[in-house]
Amino acid sequence: MSIRKLLRQLHSGKNQKWPYYLRNGLRQLEPAAIFRHRLAPALAEARQRPDWEYIRSRVDYCCKIEQPTPLPDWAPTLGQHRLKGNKSVYFFDTYEYTRWFPKKLRWCYVFGDVRHVPAEPSIVKSRPITAGNENSVLLNLDKVRHFVFLDDRIPFADKEDKIIFRGETHGKPKRIEFVEMYHGHPMCDVGDVGYNPPVPHADSMTLYEHLRYKFIVSLEGNDVASNLKWIMSSNSIAVMPRPSFETWFMEGRLIPDYHYIEIKPDFSDLIEKVGYYIAHPGKAQAIIEHANEYTRQFRDSKRERLVSLMVLDKYFRMTNGKN
Repeated sequence: MSIRKLLRQLHSGKNQKWPYYLRNGLRQLEPAAIFRHRLAPALAEARQRPDWEYIRSRVDYCCKIEQPTPLPDWAPTLGQHRLKGNKSVYFFDTYEYTRWFPKKLRWCYVFGDVRHVPAEPSIVKSRPITAGNENSVLLNLDKVRHFVFLDDRIPFADKEDKIIFRGETHGKPKRIEFVEMYHGHPMCDVGDVGYNPPVPHADSMTLYEHLRYKFIVSLEGNDVASNLKWIMSSNSIAVMPRPSFETWFMEGRLIPDYHYIEIKPDFSDLIEKVGYYIAHPGKAQAIIEHANEYTRQFRDSKRERLVSLMVLDKYFRMTNGKN
């Protein structure tokens, strides 16, 4: 690897994986009994915080189970949770919090990009935004890839009046449709960055290179759009259809044309909607400020830990009784 390519990777804007794996490797050396002893004081502390109502709202949103729902006998215990296969980030991101709870507790989980509601109450990274999704209990999983926030130093007014999209389209029909529709349009810089793309290819860009543009398209792939978090933390604006899936980021709580620019599912009004905000920069700036405010709620690491613990505590109370 050349020095230039290495520096490009280090300054891509994405989370670096080696600190993540180092931190989680060291976490395996810490006695879990210490954290089980700290659980009750941590939960009590959450209830005494001035933002307790906010925390409770987050917990109830991520874990919607409100009635006791016993798990099947085949559900594994926390003591059986092991690192295996190719889902290491899902193991690390669950173990960070499951180690606080008794090993005898049973749970169900579905790791990966989840587009359905499981038959049993299960810990998941993503779920459909739909009624009846109570069995999908959200935890912040695969966060090294999905939870990225940027420090954008380019004011909106100094960015290009153009629309940028980069992403892999293979197996993602809506992305294919979008690139085919807008590739070559004078207001758009769009293309596929994968291998053997079914649509026009384009050079990959760092996240910071995207920020030269005022408008960044965010399109769902296998489940959620992984770029939405960092776009909303920037001085550019996310442009997208209303989301169908959500994660720990609670995409279902986003308000169209308040947190992002909403376009039709067939993308036909893209140029019209973007043109409106180019002509009304004050309204564009308001969306940026609302989006930035929304992302800030996820940047309090201590509170995020408490919310995560309380989501699991509610899950175990609803599925395991008073164990």
